[in-house]
Amino acid sequence: MTSAAPVITDISQLDPSQTYSYADYLTWKFTEFVELIRGRVLRKMSAPTSAHQQTVTNLMVEIGQFLKRKPCRVFAAPFDVRLLRSTGNGDAQVQTVVQPDLCVICDPSKVDKRGCLGAPDWIIEIVSPGTATHDTKTKFDLYAENGVGEYWIVFPGEQTIAVYVLEGEEYQPRGDYYEPGRVPTHTLPELQLEWADVFEHVA
Repeated sequence: MTSAAPVITDISQLDPSQTYSYADYLTWKFTEFVELIRGRVLRKMSAPTSAHQQTVTNLMVEIGQFLKRKPCRVFAAPFDVRLLRSTGNGDAQVQTVVQPDLCVICDPSKVDKRGCLGAPDWIIEIVSPGTATHDTKTKFDLYAENGVGEYWIVFPGEQTIAVYVLEGEEYQPRGDYYEPGRVPTHTLPELQLEWADVFEHVA
């Protein structure tokens, strides 16, 4: 009689040289959030700052109000987004699971009880201390590779929004916004966010 596999309750129990799938991810009993990038486990950084959380809240309110009675939906982390471009959609095939700070999904068939299966239309990441490389390089490349149509990188400290839109297989910059004025969105052309509303109470 074989013994049951040990319950994984801490990231230190995982082999950093091994690749994992979403099926593995579902069995882990962590108290912290992790992401799976091409089969590799990445620990979410330290707890977000108040500036980070305030920025997320401001964006969630503005986008959420706009989307009332519209088919697109906005979700905030923790919310599993399973990216499939280079794999199948079975739990044992999916090797990338991310938790964007915010994502907008306009295809309701992608939303299930476990999160999102496939690429959101628009992802927003709020940069915290220690996540700049992850958000501006790792996720930048990952989201382009998987067909996320629009990607915003928001810097609460500098109060700057960098907007990118996918053209072909690469992101093209659409603007850096760092002063009062409107910030247009590509995914939702009727929505123009006010820079001042995004960074209200952010210090």
